[in-house]
Amino acid sequence: MKKWWFVWVAMALASLGMAQQNLVKVNLQLKWFPQAQFAGYFVAKERGFFKEEGLDVTLLPVGDQSPIQVVQSGAADFGTTWIADLLTAREKGIPVVLIAQMFQRSGFTLVALKSTGIKDLCKDMKGKSVGVWPSGNEYPVVALFRKCGLTSSLDAKVSNPDVTAVSYPFDPALVFPNRVQLVSAMTYNEVDQIVGLGYDESKIDIFKLADEGINLLEDNIFTTERVLNTPNFKNSGLSGREVAARLIRASIKGWDWAVKNQAETVEKYVLPFCGNTCKGSGTRSDAKSHQTWQMAEIAKLYNAGATTKGWAGFLVPADYQASVKLLKEQGILTKDPPRQTVDYGPWEQATGKKAADYK
Repeated sequence: MKKWWFVWVAMALASLGMAQQNLVKVNLQLKWFPQAQFAGYFVAKERGFFKEEGLDVTLLPVGDQSPIQVVQSGAADFGTTWIADLLTAREKGIPVVLIAQMFQRSGFTLVALKSTGIKDLCKDMKGKSVGVWPSGNEYPVVALFRKCGLTSSLDAKVSNPDVTAVSYPFDPALVFPNRVQLVSAMTYNEVDQIVGLGYDESKIDIFKLADEGINLLEDNIFTTERVLNTPNFKNSGLSGREVAARLIRASIKGWDWAVKNQAETVEKYVLPFCGNTCKGSGTRSDAKSHQTWQMAEIAKLYNAGATTKGWAGFLVPADYQASVKLLKEQGILTKDPPRQTVDYGPWEQATGKKAADYK
């Protein structure tokens, strides 16, 4: 009996070893440096949710590059990006496909010192300088300018713009408040950095673009038509669609866990990943405090909209159409994106739900 028991254990261990060897290698290109913005993916990796799906996922930090360029080149299989960036890339002929929408509300804001007297963006921005980000991250602000009927220096055809846009590389301390009166800031990152520069919340006004009708969602998961249509992804025996579905399923599991266990997520899974980027420039306290702030704000963006109805990762068609309509109205898009721009198939396979059933 003991002999057979040892044989069974040996076979089980051998099977486990083969399973480990047969994990499908996947590169997921993150939109920014490691931080709590990507907590769900860190959790999915470290708690084995990706592995349970047969995936060996490498999380690639991108810095200030465009994840779309990296995924298009084939250096990564999947990526995370903002919907405006994805839609404008698609109009340029880049065959990217949105397959899941993790954040259900935009975290994009403009921040001003109360002393500037800016109370209404559309009425008070004229004649002001506004800090904007490059590489496709400026689209929400461009949409706001145009929605307010204001010209900006981002348009080379305008000789005397209403608003001067100052492009800066993501550190508000470089331009705010000495060079610009308004500065781009995500609720989960730069807002805390600005407070850390000595401007606490009693001294600043935070204008959430979602409240201004510019709810261009951030942090979706995307890939390319090439990956989705691959019948044998990296000789794994799985189609690209099956790999996409597994990635989505594990990512949702990771995000659900991260949002429900924020303190442990920051301590165990965010801080070890983010290294030198944990603290951020100008933050008011240590790295742990900044990432705790970030995790709490990120949780608000994830745990909203469709997620609250049990449809995490789902791109609500009405939200998508509203984004397309807004970008077309502002001339950022010139036509409707092709039907293939959003593919609900992998999400449906991952969750067992049907997009048509959403209410």
